[in-house]
Amino acid sequence: MNVRVTGLNPSAPVPWWIRPLALLAVGIARVLGRARPATLRPTLELLRHGAEPATEEQASRALDAVLKVSVRCGGEWCLQRAIACALTCRMTGTWPEWCTGVRLQPFEAHAWVAVDGKPVGENPHTMPYFRTVWSVPPITASRERH
Repeated sequence: MNVRVTGLNPSAPVPWWIRPLALLAVGIARVLGRARPATLRPTLELLRHGAEPATEEQASRALDAVLKVSVRCGGEWCLQRAIACALTCRMTGTWPEWCTGVRLQPFEAHAWVAVDGKPVGENPHTMPYFRTVWSVPPITASRERH
């Protein structure tokens, strides 16, 4: 899991109010990242309820905040980074699509967040090789009614 996050503006300031949310999300993500998939996925599915779908700007801002409060999330800890980004979005009332997937040659597992099917902050040259294994998308108004 060594796909590096790219495309974010490291010099752009993160709003002061989002930093503590991102820090809390990183801590929760560290615990959730150790959970079994059978526990993690239903937990994320529960947390997404009541949230609006995130825009690319909202997801990028959350990811940027996570990366600025956690050195660990900037490296190979993509699962913790993706969970923390989704949780930071949730704490601000939105939810991105949370994804996990693999590529085969060479084999690599990866986790990321996406908006409208487009990965946020990921290397555009490597992401086309990944196939989503499962995801936790935002709930749209039509999906909420059913």
